[in-house]
Amino acid sequence: MRLASKIFLASSLVILVLVGVAAWSLQAVDRLVSVNREITTQTIPAQRLQGSLRESLLSLVRLEARYLVLRDPTYASLWNDRATRLSGELDLIGRFVTSPEERARLEETVFAFAEYRAAVSSERALLQRGFVQRAIQVSETEARAASERVEAGLDRLMEATQGALEHAKAEAAQLEERTWSTIVIALVVAVVATMGSTAVIAVRMTRALRRLSRATASLAEGAFEPVAIETADEIGDLARSFNGMAARLHEAEAMKEDFYSTISHELRSPLTSVREAAHLLQEGVPGPLTAKQARLVLIIKHSTDRLLRLVNQVLDLSRLRAGLLPLERRSFDLEHAVARAAEELRLQADERGITLHREYGPGSFGMFGDEDRIVQVLVNLIANGIRFTPTEGTVTVRLVDAGPEIEIHVEDTGSGIPAEALPFVFDRFRQAHSGQGGAGLGLAIVRAMVEAHGGRVSVESQEGKGSRFTVVVPRRGTDQ
Repeated sequence: MRLASKIFLASSLVILVLVGVAAWSLQAVDRLVSVNREITTQTIPAQRLQGSLRESLLSLVRLEARYLVLRDPTYASLWNDRATRLSGELDLIGRFVTSPEERARLEETVFAFAEYRAAVSSERALLQRGFVQRAIQVSETEARAASERVEAGLDRLMEATQGALEHAKAEAAQLEERTWSTIVIALVVAVVATMGSTAVIAVRMTRALRRLSRATASLAEGAFEPVAIETADEIGDLARSFNGMAARLHEAEAMKEDFYSTISHELRSPLTSVREAAHLLQEGVPGPLTAKQARLVLIIKHSTDRLLRLVNQVLDLSRLRAGLLPLERRSFDLEHAVARAAEELRLQADERGITLHREYGPGSFGMFGDEDRIVQVLVNLIANGIRFTPTEGTVTVRLVDAGPEIEIHVEDTGSGIPAEALPFVFDRFRQAHSGQGGAGLGLAIVRAMVEAHGGRVSVESQEGKGSRFTVVVPRRGTDQ
């Protein structure tokens, strides 16, 4: 049976079971939503209104007292407005109460508020007739008692509402717990019911795909290992195709490495001869040269040096990939290696108007490794910094003591590396900036040589602000 048929049958069974579970779950969720809706649309708004009513009542009592003392009509008008608003809010709160106890407490509060308004009206009538003392007596007895009954009624109403809220919360929690329990049980039953039909397919698929994934990762790292073919379905077809592709890639990689190595080796000797001949011509050994001839010889010399440098890079990289590049390990001081690299590139930096800085943090910088190869790493990184840094810029080499490791930072104030190119700057024949010279091998050699010392290299860059390459090497290098 093909893989598609197996997956379809197993998936259909799972879907049917899950549809049943989902239908029941939707009904339970609907009940839970109804309870929560009652809490959010009735109980909570009722609590907010009750709190507002209590504040409004206190404000009415203060306005009543001010009017009684000052007899300013403004306070009377404000009292009337707020009393009307409070009465409306009492009517509004009747829409939100749900329990019989809340309705009883609300009726008590409305009755007490009516008594309070009547007492205030009586108080004002006495003031208008000039009976101030009697008005004060009404305020301190009837009005005060009525307002206190309103306040007590609001407190009891809030307690009743809080009780209704707690009851609704408890009901919602119980319903939620029952819903989750039932859903979990139903899902467990569904999984158990479908596990038998899917287990064999899943195990065989994942086992085959894991082998294929490991083989793909090995292929990406340059190791070519065939994948065992155990099934006759699409995964088996994929494994056969992968094996064929891996075999062809292995042949192509071998041919490419042989080609690079052979061509580079064959080019090295004639290029060395051409360079030496150009050097002899430049020194005037065969005879003096005219200015034009000297300029042409200089062009030949520079071009030959560039070609020879490229050939040496290709050879070094091929040997490093094959593990054949010898490392002459010995103890040396990284400060001396940095000084050598900086001195080698000092003239190039001065010609471009770039300042080379060397910074050494506290600590010691002795390590065990191949000093010449580390100098080559530093030269490549510093040369890159000089190449991409404008005039009056700086390139800084910094050493940091990191205990069992040493960090080398090479920073520049150049153009930086585009974000999309950062993941590939250490790949062979990949350049972050085209048209700037080079063959895209320098950073690949840097990574290979650092890794040969048991270290690692990384880069941070912001376009337009510069780059920082960080090389971390152990004090005692590892063998190749």
